[in-house]
Amino acid sequence: MSKALLSPYTLHDLELRNRVVLAPMTRSRAGKERLANAMMAEYYSQRASAGLIITEATTISEQANGWNESPGVYTDEMAQAWRQVTDAVHAKGGAIFLQLWHCGRASHCSFHGGEPAVAPSAIAINGDYIHTPNGKEAYETPRALETAEIPGIVEDYRRAAERAKHAGFDGVEIHAANGYLLDQFLQSKTNQRSDRYGGSTANRYRLLGEVIEAVCSVWPSQCIGVRLSPNGVFNDMGSSDYREQFSYVARQLDRLDLAYLHVMDGLAFGFHELGEPMGLAEFRQLFHGPLMGNCGYEQSCAEAAIASGNADLIAFGRPFISNPDLVERFARDAELNPLADMKDWYSPTGATGYIDFPCL
Repeated sequence: MSKALLSPYTLHDLELRNRVVLAPMTRSRAGKERLANAMMAEYYSQRASAGLIITEATTISEQANGWNESPGVYTDEMAQAWRQVTDAVHAKGGAIFLQLWHCGRASHCSFHGGEPAVAPSAIAINGDYIHTPNGKEAYETPRALETAEIPGIVEDYRRAAERAKHAGFDGVEIHAANGYLLDQFLQSKTNQRSDRYGGSTANRYRLLGEVIEAVCSVWPSQCIGVRLSPNGVFNDMGSSDYREQFSYVARQLDRLDLAYLHVMDGLAFGFHELGEPMGLAEFRQLFHGPLMGNCGYEQSCAEAAIASGNADLIAFGRPFISNPDLVERFARDAELNPLADMKDWYSPTGATGYIDFPCL
């Protein structure tokens, strides 16, 4: 098998050992204080042979929370806690970006002291339940953000990016995918605003553009990635004008000299079936910087995507859970460990299903 996936790659000022990326995956090991810890440092350092690590989604403010025991980066204490993770990864020669996250409507009032979740528009997720600090609860209708509140959220992203720099990260990824706040603004299904942040494709992109601009005041653009999910249904997403919207977004991002564009082009999280899926070949025509594919890739199709020129990097999620040495297994064409038990993916079960997998 071709080993293009394992070839080095120059990501602007970062020399990556290979084109394998650890995809961001929420694992819920940060405790109720939402602080990175020694066990998380071990988890990421075990996977430091990846060319690049993208951390699990990390909230930028208390308002941004919507997942039990996920980490944050909105206090100095949180930033300092992340330092043990970046130090551990760098000690093994790895590179690591922090993914910045606001859940938006994919949250619940119990995360915010009884205050409702916020969103572009007051449209609830059509789903069975959400896991909250009080257990499973029904989704609630979020509160539509006032126009005057939005600069405060942009500032939250800027401050989070600043703390990520103090924590020793090599860059940040802005999470604009999977039905979270920035994706909710991008998509017409969830954004029915009549102000400057709603209506046209340009207006729906505006918040993401402002967030990137704010983060660029902290980091060089070449240290900032953006993640999109044009095909996904996670968190009740999928808009009829998805191709128009995401083509516009990709063209805007193409002007910004970003670290990379991270596209969830695979359909393993579900597909909205509102037209043909948007693949990497289509995005390659729209975005000319480093392009990363993700979602359901195996080694063979990842190699094909790199060899075709449609992707520069491929992010792997689930295979990395139970194979911390995934890169070595790819290099040796070795068998992978069985997929981890799903009950251990997100649950705060400590080391079990987290840092206890055998390496070659």
